[in-house]
Amino acid sequence: MQSIREYKPAPEDNRLYRRALWITVVGNVALASVKALAAYMTGSVALLADAANSISDVFYSILLVAGLWMSRQPPDEGHPQGHHRFEPLVGLVVTLSMSFAAYEAARASIDRFLAGPQAIELGVPTFVLLFSAGVKVFMFLIIRKLAQQTNSPALQTTAVDHISDVLTSLAAFFGILGSNFIAPIFDPIAGLLVSGWIFRAAFLAGRENLGYLTGAAAPEELREEIVRITQSVPGVEAVHHLVTEYAGPTLVVDLHINVDGDLSLRETHAISDRVIEALEAMPEVDRAYVHIEPTGWEG
Repeated sequence: MQSIREYKPAPEDNRLYRRALWITVVGNVALASVKALAAYMTGSVALLADAANSISDVFYSILLVAGLWMSRQPPDEGHPQGHHRFEPLVGLVVTLSMSFAAYEAARASIDRFLAGPQAIELGVPTFVLLFSAGVKVFMFLIIRKLAQQTNSPALQTTAVDHISDVLTSLAAFFGILGSNFIAPIFDPIAGLLVSGWIFRAAFLAGRENLGYLTGAAAPEELREEIVRITQSVPGVEAVHHLVTEYAGPTLVVDLHINVDGDLSLRETHAISDRVIEALEAMPEVDRAYVHIEPTGWEG
């Protein structure tokens, strides 16, 4: 019979997740609709590239809802350690959506360049792009704060996508200005810059989420903090073995500690419990496993 870990619901985290999802879904749907309509009316390839990015945002928003709901489910017989790995998987899906948007932006820009660029009117496109950038700044600030509060890689990737959208909207805006005041070719050039920036953001976010999915180790600074907290527990004389592994957005910690070999089993067990309690109180740690050995023993 498999052992299922006790599930500790976090109603405050659930409330923060719901707020983040509402902001992301509603904001992305509204912006995608406005930008797609403006691109159709004006023919701007830079605005079309930005609209393609926003449309991909709508699809990942839907996946974000489903994936985060799954990641919050309690452990069961099929997933006795919980469903946390679904969250970086959602983050990875977001990066794939960003990559598709970058591809569409590059394709549209190259097509426009080959067909012969033309100047784009300043009225509607410039207003839409500046409005979009302002909304995305607002969304970025809120989602970044919620990501920090929940320690969520999926929300962190979403925040990265929001700030990328700000920069791509500004790039499209300057491309339209350049097409009017310098040369028409500035519009497709801006579209290519938008594409390049989205690809870069997708690569960085994807690398981080792959680390969570493939069991990457904690950064050196965090490993040092784990050792420091462990050694601060009364009765712990040394830490001589430490393995950390991401299981989703949080860590599994496996370590060996040395204690006085003359202590009773009851006393050493109490030390182990205190170490586990101290480590699992860290927001980065999901669970800790402690192996106790007498001082001088490093087996």
